[in-house]
Amino acid sequence: MTAVYEVEKLVITIRGVTVARDVGFRIQQGECVALAGASGSGKSQCCLAPFGLSPGVASGSAWLLGKDLVGLEERRLRAIRGRDVGFVFQQPLTALTPHLTIGRQLSEAWQQAGAPRPTRAELAEALARVGLDRPGERLEQFPHRLSGGQRQRVMIAAAIAHRPKLLIADEPTTALDAAIRADILGLLSRLRAEEGLAMLLVSHDLAALADHADQVVVLNDGRVEESGDARTVMATPSRPYSRALIAASPRLDSPRAPLPPVGAPLIEARGIHVSFPRPGWRRGRVEAVAGADIHVAEGEALALVGGSGSGKSTLARAIARLGPIDRGDVRWRGRPLPARQAMPPAARRGIQPVFQDPVASLDPRWRVRDIIAEPLRHLRPELDGARRAARVAAALEEVGLDPALADRRPATLSGGQAQRVAIARALVSDPEMLLLDEATSALDVLVAGRVLDLLESLQRSRRLALLFITHDLAVARRLCHRIAVLDQGKIVEEGPAERLITAPAHAATRKLVAASH
Repeated sequence: MTAVYEVEKLVITIRGVTVARDVGFRIQQGECVALAGASGSGKSQCCLAPFGLSPGVASGSAWLLGKDLVGLEERRLRAIRGRDVGFVFQQPLTALTPHLTIGRQLSEAWQQAGAPRPTRAELAEALARVGLDRPGERLEQFPHRLSGGQRQRVMIAAAIAHRPKLLIADEPTTALDAAIRADILGLLSRLRAEEGLAMLLVSHDLAALADHADQVVVLNDGRVEESGDARTVMATPSRPYSRALIAASPRLDSPRAPLPPVGAPLIEARGIHVSFPRPGWRRGRVEAVAGADIHVAEGEALALVGGSGSGKSTLARAIARLGPIDRGDVRWRGRPLPARQAMPPAARRGIQPVFQDPVASLDPRWRVRDIIAEPLRHLRPELDGARRAARVAAALEEVGLDPALADRRPATLSGGQAQRVAIARALVSDPEMLLLDEATSALDVLVAGRVLDLLESLQRSRRLALLFITHDLAVARRLCHRIAVLDQGKIVEEGPAERLITAPAHAATRKLVAASH
């Protein structure tokens, strides 16, 4: 049987550096092949370079429907991409055009493939087919008004609008909560079966590969480390590298180290309400957080978990005075916490954030030393240049980075290095609490594990309090004393992490636990 897509002895170089060598796999109609591996292993380059969508230069062969893509000029590659291939990328918010409505972007995807301009009914049907509720209303919305899972469904609708033969999904579920990850992968599997699509899936969610891929190819430093039936490789990996990847994936039944003791109350929030204007032409406001109460003590880690759009980040930012708050009482060590602009430097220094996308949260024009030193200029103005430089070097060493990285810029760092720089920036002013907003969700399992190890070490050495926003219950269980579950802006369940996971009381909690197994 002729393969839809077949790669043989694929070599990819970027500016003379070989990032993949001798990679090979084949995908039949209706089959899914998954590429797995740590960041920098060459997964995305093997997907995108043969189609001219990366700076990589491909050699070897990549046959799509009997035509070798290697060496084709851009004009011919563009025609093949528009006609025969659909792409679903990792970050739908950046892949979608922010100033165009969803309907306009879907219509453009249709027409770029050479199809006639679709009717409004056809566009709404395309959104309904990928499981979006109120599809007619969604056509008028802009990407920023949708949740991460909703945006990814729009990307999938655009990718299959022209009925491609091959669908390439490059980390399509990164940064989505466990329940939505399962929904998106299930949707891709359903569409693959209905359309007879061949699918090339890039993922570091190894637990899902056994259920949604037929074959898996494990890449390590650009080479094929192991390949074969997905269930077999996941259950009984033959190579140490594959075993390390699988072992690094957090599990709800993994052994749990004792957590450090907690101290006096640090921050208390009661009756927090946050609302935003309704999207589009409709009047009124949407209540994102409705009467939430939380508290965190010295040295304690509290996880805020819930589905996309449940209000986790909105609540945490409101408490830390990094975002809006309609009403409610926030106290820091028993005293009212004023708005961010009115907070004295000592209070602002007390809570420092670490964000989800490590590279996007760092100024691309600055060197690492300036990024880490910036909080000191605002929060510790009494320090001179020499003492600031000493603190920067100490912060880099504390997070396990070579001080030589101080002269580099964010674009030259790996995801793990960039996140450690972000943590160093947060630590340099000696905070008492870190606000970690999905701080490991964009990292592969090996790097995420090392960042969690770092956070555990900092908990003990500094007695840091952590407000940890995550959609991964296994991560929350490993790091946090307590878990608070949000659903539609309300805290529906809260308690010790182990008890909440082993005996969930609310339906939203039970759904998250089930999706995490």
